[in-house]
Amino acid sequence: MPAGSDSPTRTESFGGTAGPAHTAYDASRPFASFSSTMTGSETITGSWAESTHSVIWLTRGGKGRLPLAKEPRRPWGANLISLAVIVVTVLVAATNLIDVYGSPVVWAVAAVPAALLGALVALAGQVRALRFWWQIVFLLCCQWIVGPVVALNDTTIAHVVPSADTLSMGFIDTFGSFKYLIAVAPPIGDDDGSLMAVWTICLWMTFLAGLFALSSKRALSVLSTLPVAGTLAVGALLGTDSGFYPMVTGIAIAILVIVWLSWRWQLLELSRWFSATVILLLAVALAVGACLGIGQSRLTLRDRYDPPLSPYDYASPLSGMRSYVKDHKNDKLLTVTGLPAGTPVRLAVMDQFDGNVWNLSDSTAASDSSDYRRVGTRIPAGDDDAGRQSDAKTAGKRFTATFTIHQGLDDKDDKWMPLAGSASSVTVNAAAKKAAKTGSSSRERTPFYYNTGTDSAIIPSGLTAGMSYTESGMTSPVPSDKQIAGADAQPTSQPGTKDVPDSVGKFAASVAGGEDTAGAQAQALVSQLKDSGWFSHGLHGEYASLPGHGSYRVNALLAGTAMVGDSEQYASAMALMARELGLPSRVVLGFLPKNEDGDISADRTKTVNGVSTVEFTGNDIEAWVEINLEGYGWVAFYPTPKETKVPDENQNLTPPNPQTLVRQPPVPLTDPLRDEDQAHGKSALAGEDADNTTTDQTWARIRQVALAVAVWGSPVWLMLAVCGLILLIKAIALARLRRRGDPRRRVASGWQAIHLMAGQSGVDARGTRRDQAQAIARELDIDAAALTALGREADRAAFSGESVTDEQAAAYWKTVADVRKTMLASQSTLRRIRTRLSLRGVFHNVRILSSVRMRLHRHPHASPAPSGSKGPSRPSDVGRASAAGTRMKQNQQRIRKKRKGRQS
Repeated sequence: MPAGSDSPTRTESFGGTAGPAHTAYDASRPFASFSSTMTGSETITGSWAESTHSVIWLTRGGKGRLPLAKEPRRPWGANLISLAVIVVTVLVAATNLIDVYGSPVVWAVAAVPAALLGALVALAGQVRALRFWWQIVFLLCCQWIVGPVVALNDTTIAHVVPSADTLSMGFIDTFGSFKYLIAVAPPIGDDDGSLMAVWTICLWMTFLAGLFALSSKRALSVLSTLPVAGTLAVGALLGTDSGFYPMVTGIAIAILVIVWLSWRWQLLELSRWFSATVILLLAVALAVGACLGIGQSRLTLRDRYDPPLSPYDYASPLSGMRSYVKDHKNDKLLTVTGLPAGTPVRLAVMDQFDGNVWNLSDSTAASDSSDYRRVGTRIPAGDDDAGRQSDAKTAGKRFTATFTIHQGLDDKDDKWMPLAGSASSVTVNAAAKKAAKTGSSSRERTPFYYNTGTDSAIIPSGLTAGMSYTESGMTSPVPSDKQIAGADAQPTSQPGTKDVPDSVGKFAASVAGGEDTAGAQAQALVSQLKDSGWFSHGLHGEYASLPGHGSYRVNALLAGTAMVGDSEQYASAMALMARELGLPSRVVLGFLPKNEDGDISADRTKTVNGVSTVEFTGNDIEAWVEINLEGYGWVAFYPTPKETKVPDENQNLTPPNPQTLVRQPPVPLTDPLRDEDQAHGKSALAGEDADNTTTDQTWARIRQVALAVAVWGSPVWLMLAVCGLILLIKAIALARLRRRGDPRRRVASGWQAIHLMAGQSGVDARGTRRDQAQAIARELDIDAAALTALGREADRAAFSGESVTDEQAAAYWKTVADVRKTMLASQSTLRRIRTRLSLRGVFHNVRILSSVRMRLHRHPHASPAPSGSKGPSRPSDVGRASAAGTRMKQNQQRIRKKRKGRQS
């Protein structure tokens, strides 16, 4: 046609089919909207070469540049999933504190709402108007308004509105609760604002982890593991030595974090089941391996911060026993309601004798001695209590009793807290009310220390008149006389005794040396002391009896002129005699509901409206002996004669001569050669060895060790680990190609992914993308249409200069994934495995991507050239393209001049 005439134009879609210039987006053909206008003479008008965003336009000195593509804001659904994972992970990490509070319910009351509020405050930062300052305001409100309402609910108004005490105590307990956690032996319950500690930890750690998890930069999401690790560390330091299922907790956290980070980095896709399975297996392997490889021992601040109370700072409680009788014989000292009838109440337990007094001890004196540790309202069960309840053949009774201290038991030296049985919780009622009125913390006013081995307690500040507290616990089991007679001694490590008189050992041997069980020996000692001894406190009007229980006084009791005394002397003498016989013994001081004879009587307990009440006076103070018997624990023995058995001048009060006491004949030795109980088995009739268990166990042990070595030491595990590492590297590299950069760059990377798999499959694909597609289809015997279409679309995205949307890039990569599956399916099994494990070109493509990013930062509208093509990918190519364009323009101008000359 003549120049300048209007020639009919036709619009060709990217695939070559006629259609409108702007078509709707087709997911199956992501670049169908790319079109070009062709004239009838095939002269391109409005082509990519003339585009203001093409590489050629850049070489002509164009100034305009599009800004770099911004990463879109993450959808709310993805944010909620990330926050849910963070909340669950922080809560799992904080489960180390469940043992501290003693109950999952108590822990969850503060931990769960705190974690949810921390996540919501972090989510508020996604709204630009609520960032930073408003988030700080929200956090402070959650910390010092909502937190105290939850942790100190008993101080609120109608359990909802915080009072002035709630806010002030909440602020103090925000910091003081951490000190309380490490100063008090767990479980501590929910009293005294202790829940503020777990509230603070879960609130702030969830908030910090949520900030990093919601960041638009994936690299920052890794930092969300730091608050989770911090929660684990703080929970371990504030927790117990054993923790709350530490291995299960560690495995769960590791799996959650690895799977979530894989999903966050878009490495975990359910459609790619093989890679997803590998990631899950690696997560489980790393979690289990780390938990098995790391030792389970842990450091707790509780042992370092607040050492046990030293009992050596206190005088012997037994030394002041007679003063109770002398000064308060008929005075009411203690009232107990709700206690089972006939139950003794103990004040102190002593297991160390230094020649002068019996006194308390701790674990530094003997391995089986326990420490006095500060406790909260709930008291942990000691090893002795657990063993007693599991081994005891006679069960005790559970009770909840209220103790009230009266005048006379509130002396400044009275620091021994009356308790009964084995306590599981103690709540100081009066002190708590008084502290609430004065605005101080009750735990600072009434700290007490409990010894789980002796079931006794000390209040360093002393008892006060009117003081009331409630104890929940279980009474000690009481075996029958027949059961005691057949019981042996429980091996126990105790502090040694010093300066014991010789009369103690002689008396014990003459009385109980012939008995064959520990229980029978103890019963013999009790019977002899009751029968031979006389009772007197030595007070005004009574028979003279010196106080004290040291070596001199015990020797006077057993080898003096008069065997007269009260429970202080008889208990000390029996405990020392038991030690001489090898029996574990200790002396207990407490109150007994006694009758006139001094025996325990249930009649002392009065019941009104179903509530039992017993009142103790100074005359009810008593000392007795406990001996540790196998299967029954510490059993009480009362060696003191009846209180009605008082001496006078006309009676013979001299203690019995040990040489005149009837001794039981020794038990005949058993012939070990004929003792069938000592044999490992019976002999067979044929005369074979009766027991070959040892040999069988040895071979079984050898087989077990060999099997373990064969399984865990096999090189197969190493090979599987290497294969898993290769697959993980390839998955990361593929995700990097798929997700990095703007849509045009991701499209170009999609073809690189196909070219990469072709190289790993052994296909030598070179040249332009069309050449590469034909080579791949020819070598793998697959349809070339899909490959050619993908190559053509990648060329269009690279050189047309037109924008590419995220949806088009995603659709392109979906087609790429289908083509890669087809390429793998066309190969044999061995070749497919080799392709999956091949690292060919993986790191090379990473270097290519780095160079492409550097070039695109310099020329934002330039796109990478196809792999293997001769496009303008280097500066020299761009210069040659510019010169060629200039020459083409000059030739066109020369042709136009010739045509005008001919027409003229």
